[in-house]
Amino acid sequence: MNDTQDNDKLYRYLFQNRAVRGEWVRLNQSFVDTLNTHHYPQSVQNLLGEMMVATTLLTATLKFEGNITVQIQGDGPLRLALVNGNDQQQIRALARVEGEISTEMTLHEMIGKGVLVITIAPKEGERYQGVIGLDKPTITECLEDYFARSEQLQTQLIIRTGEYAGKPVAAGMLLQIMPDGEGSPEDFEHLATLAATAKDEELFGLPAEEMLYRLYHEETVEVYAPQAIQFFCGCSAERSGAALLLIPDAEIDEILEEHKGSIDMQCECCGTHYFFNKDAITALKSAT
Repeated sequence: MNDTQDNDKLYRYLFQNRAVRGEWVRLNQSFVDTLNTHHYPQSVQNLLGEMMVATTLLTATLKFEGNITVQIQGDGPLRLALVNGNDQQQIRALARVEGEISTEMTLHEMIGKGVLVITIAPKEGERYQGVIGLDKPTITECLEDYFARSEQLQTQLIIRTGEYAGKPVAAGMLLQIMPDGEGSPEDFEHLATLAATAKDEELFGLPAEEMLYRLYHEETVEVYAPQAIQFFCGCSAERSGAALLLIPDAEIDEILEEHKGSIDMQCECCGTHYFFNKDAITALKSAT
């Protein structure tokens, strides 16, 4: 059974008698849209899927308008993996690969020496950035460590990527003890043990409420209305033009000559092409 109505949805839920909250998300079309314009190795696809799930779960914890960027920077063949999501659950992702990446490669073999950077940028207020050492085997464990250190809240993340009904899929759950101090570590551990029994086919294929019932049928769980998730890049001709104006005039002239009078500013995230000829660039300069 594949319940498509819960694809690309985020659910929040609350355990009434446990002072623990949870989130569940499944990315289907939003994940496919992210991968469509790129030919990433399978290992990179899987990592981006994990990071997209994690970012979606993180943005759901925001109590303000703004966005979160989760990125990995390293000196291995995977130089950059970046996901950005906002409080409207609009998400985008990209990776930069320089070298060969095989399916068998571990996270650390792909990244080499690197860090995980989480940037929280509210529309109003101060920007916060946390830098985390990648000293755990998986991105999930690194993020759990981040929660333990930065928020000092018991947190469990379950993130899976794979294929379901012939399409890439990424799904996951977050459990977190409530910050009011009323939750007990025993309650959290009990629920976390149950969550860990979730199977891939349940995360990838079941309706959210059915899956939660299977895991927690002896608990009282309040499930809130879901939030839709969509791939959204946000690129535009205006932004590409502004980036183009940062290039020195002499270099622009060289590029125009080399490419027969037209500069192609391709969006690294979604693959959209924006073309600028000499007249368009002149017009941009006169408008600034």
